[in-house]
Amino acid sequence: MPKTMGILGKKLGMTRVYNELGVAIPVTVVQAGPCTVLQIKTTAKDGYNAIQVGFEPKKVNRVNKPEAGHCKAAGADGFYHIREFHVNDPEAYQVGQQVSLDTVVKIGDVVDVQGKSKGRGFQGVVKRHGFKGGRDTHGSMFHRAPGSIGCSAWPSRVIKGKRLPGRMGNETILKKSLKVIDVRPDDHVVLLKGSVPGAKNGLLKIFSR
Repeated sequence: MPKTMGILGKKLGMTRVYNELGVAIPVTVVQAGPCTVLQIKTTAKDGYNAIQVGFEPKKVNRVNKPEAGHCKAAGADGFYHIREFHVNDPEAYQVGQQVSLDTVVKIGDVVDVQGKSKGRGFQGVVKRHGFKGGRDTHGSMFHRAPGSIGCSAWPSRVIKGKRLPGRMGNETILKKSLKVIDVRPDDHVVLLKGSVPGAKNGLLKIFSR
């Protein structure tokens, strides 16, 4: 995890915008913040420097007692998402402080975005690894199978790391160097050039540089 301040957001979808030359730019629309600082962690007390923030408030009847007690100092009931950002100077923040979009990024900045990729379930080698597969004509009986995977006399086993069928997706991905095309603090919306990991409404961590 980068040791830099950031903000939590939710992927809303993709669209396009046009620059002054009329060139279309693909962008991802992200609802980012506001986030509430829930806890300050320091090296002396916790072993590392970080701040814990909450995103998307919960209704009171959806919060259990431990979570309510944890969020009480920040003047909040509870949050759907609670995450940490490693920072060099945690003393610069206070519990209950609001982290808004315009305090983290501005137009023209370059940011890193972390999210969970879409889960694809159990997939074969053609979709998971891009294998070509066999021909479909002339009575071929070999289509989408992985083919021979082991060795004969030596070493008489399947080598570690062999590309095989298995679970695909649902992995944490950090996409680096995305340009901020537009920031709309009143709507808590930021437009990032290109795509970001995950499905619509997926949680994102946006790291400033």
